[in-house]
Amino acid sequence: MAIKMTAEERSWVLYDVGNSAFVLVMVTAIMPIFFKDYAASHLPAAASTANWGFANSTASLILALLAPILGALADYRGRKKLFFLVFVGIGLCFTLALPIVREGQWLLCLVLFVMARVGWAGANIFYDAFITDVTSHQRMDAISSRGYAWGYIGSVIPFLAVIALLLTVGMANGLPPVATKIGFIVVALWWLAFAIPMLKNVRQVHYLPASAAPLGDSFVRLFTTFRQIRRHRRAFLFLLSYFFYIDGVDTIITMAMAYGRDLGFRVTLLIVVLLFIQIVAFPFALLYGRLAMRFSARTMLLAGIAVYALVTLIAFFLPSIADMGLRTLAFWGLAFLVASSMGGIQALSRSYFGKLIPAENSSEFFGFYNVFGKFAAITGPFLMGVVGRLTGDTRWGVLSILVLFIIGAWLLGRVEKDEAGA
Repeated sequence: MAIKMTAEERSWVLYDVGNSAFVLVMVTAIMPIFFKDYAASHLPAAASTANWGFANSTASLILALLAPILGALADYRGRKKLFFLVFVGIGLCFTLALPIVREGQWLLCLVLFVMARVGWAGANIFYDAFITDVTSHQRMDAISSRGYAWGYIGSVIPFLAVIALLLTVGMANGLPPVATKIGFIVVALWWLAFAIPMLKNVRQVHYLPASAAPLGDSFVRLFTTFRQIRRHRRAFLFLLSYFFYIDGVDTIITMAMAYGRDLGFRVTLLIVVLLFIQIVAFPFALLYGRLAMRFSARTMLLAGIAVYALVTLIAFFLPSIADMGLRTLAFWGLAFLVASSMGGIQALSRSYFGKLIPAENSSEFFGFYNVFGKFAAITGPFLMGVVGRLTGDTRWGVLSILVLFIIGAWLLGRVEKDEAGA
């Protein structure tokens, strides 16, 4: 049965359309290639891929350290939207600064990118926490899935605009630098446009009473919550599981384009494949939301983890396929598998956790949720980078990610099926 969204739900979903463009262009598609082929053009392929992984780990570490206290502070009345606005501003400013990077300035490029990603990810702490303010417990899986689904399909529009710009200039020798930099500006403006409805229509419904010493009280609440959350077996087991499996998911998303370049695929093919993933991910994210209502979010999360484990194995064996035609065909199959579960596993993780927490402490708890996610996002790219460096072969770094999915699935399997009706 179709669900008609309220103005608050619709505005919340629309923000995913805006910030997903940052993920698609800046994290997954164009920025990794811009870094490898332009900013770090003089570095060996394995070294530039490893540095890209280390940069993503650094951004995640910064957020992991900030998320708990920011989440605790944001639970006071009126603070959640304020912090959301501040981090959106940080992300936009540093994204708009990236065009100053010149060829060979790989360190400056990474510094600006890390700060832009900190802004984007910081805003997502409060965006995720707003889910308890904009919708009900019963509608949470469906609304969260719609956010990811519309984010995937909506972000295709600025992505196509950027690609059209690049093709107009010409991509015979890779990404044209000036056109690519203009594309970064397009992404920032798109992100800003879809943040406006969120700022206008979404309000903090659940909050804590004002405090005379909010910072000190937040630290007290933070340590209290940390002690208490370990007593909630199901929630704690879920967070541990989430730490491992989302690590693998994020690593595949952030490192896919760099790995594709190492496999010898042309930039144009990688961009077309990525566009295919975004389009296919749209119906599958909605499908995951519907199937979760029938089979439970937990069951669908386990299904998504299994798909990603298979993706890791296929990615490991791809370099062994000598024939480039067969390798390309296998790469397309890999892309379909990624698309089938990418949105569902992220959306249901968010809504599943949202059902387990008290609404008035949503920012604080989502702060911990993001800590687990961000610390996880540190270890995955770092693990892949280190193993790739030690072996001199990126595919062994890819294979190391498989263990994260195995541990995550095992822990999630220990969470009772009926928790929060999920």
